[in-house]
Amino acid sequence: MIDKIALTLAIIGGLNWGSIALFSFDLVAFLFGGQTSILSRIVYGLVGLAALWCITLLFRSSTEPTERHAS
Repeated sequence: MIDKIALTLAIIGGLNWGSIALFSFDLVAFLFGGQTSILSRIVYGLVGLAALWCITLLFRSSTEPTERHAS
């Protein structure tokens, strides 16, 4: 579950960086009151932590068991 949350946050961060590069538009800053607002800084921090977590995905064995939930 943490892997999916981290990957989702990393994707959001990547899309935000893409919008900055292509359109000079920071969606996170727009939605949360500017780059220096506390909410924006929290989102930026969470995206950064998620990216660090996603680094661990690169070094995990693809044969590790995955969690299965009963339907």
